Amino acid sequence: MKRAGIGICLALVIVATAHLVPGRAQGTGAVQQQPPTIAEPVNPLRVALLRWYRANTTTRFKVGSQPYGVAFDGANIWTANFGDGTVTKLRANDGEVLGTFKVGAAPYGVAFDGANIWVSNQGDGTVTKLRASDGKNLGTFQIGRATGWPAFDGANIWVTSVPSTKGKLSKVRASDGQVLGTFTVGISPTAVAFDGANVWVTNNGEKTVNKLRASDGKVLGTFTVGSNPLGIAFDGTNMWVANQNDNTVSKLRASDGKTLGTFRATDLPYGVAFDGESIWVTGLPFVVKLRPSDGKLLFSARDEGGAGLAFDGANVWVGEFNDNVVGKL
Repeated sequence: MKRAGIGICLALVIVATAHLVPGRAQGTGAVQQQPPTIAEPVNPLRVALLRWYRANTTTRFKVGSQPYGVAFDGANIWTANFGDGTVTKLRANDGEVLGTFKVGAAPYGVAFDGANIWVSNQGDGTVTKLRASDGKNLGTFQIGRATGWPAFDGANIWVTSVPSTKGKLSKVRASDGQVLGTFTVGISPTAVAFDGANVWVTNNGEKTVNKLRASDGKVLGTFTVGSNPLGIAFDGTNMWVANQNDNTVSKLRASDGKTLGTFRATDLPYGVAFDGESIWVTGLPFVVKLRPSDGKLLFSARDEGGAGLAFDGANVWVGEFNDNVVGKL
């Protein structure tokens, strides 16, 4: 898989985080059987969305090079294009590209704070704040090496970095980009999710997630999950974690971190999202939809390197890094 060059000085960082950026033929150890392609069940209640049919087709829209992060701002979809240092803004109802905006080196994750888009630039260890209405750059703030997928807690942006053996999680005030605190987490922290009171971090370099109190960054627990945890999402009660190297997703009770189940997902599971009813997991070469109660596979469709994903209230959008497109399901 081709990547944009981001300098000799960053070579060690990119090598250290290369497993977070898989290519078309990356191995995983023991490979489990691929999930079958399953169409959506008939649902007359979706007539208003023009989605009553049992289809598993995906509409795809061209964006920048290697879209990894995906976020929804209430009207539009944003993708972080790792390979060309840009973000793309698409209108959610029809996929029309409304703008392409330059950010830092190797943009990886993206989050919306209610007014602005925040982009983590893995190649230069910064986050960029863009005004969502027009993409104007409102500031670029230094965080640390290899910044990961960010999350918004209602007032602050939380973003991971890898400054040393142990990873760091930074709390950044959304109003002005000031770093309010930096907290030690596990090895190679990658993605962050907010549960309404606490932030959760996946430690891709070890089989754990950390739970920290959002008010002061105190670590409230460290919980074991599967191999190389990456994406994470909150369903209102539980946290869901994509375990990249064992093809599973873990379900943890958010109140105490207890593991409630480990379910087969897709090969190389990467991103996770909740659509209000079901859990979606991207991977290679399938994106799958699971029933939260028991992890049952409800739907699957092929993708070309699914990474980040977002729900827009009607459809799920998937960044497909191998084909430089975002898919709308």
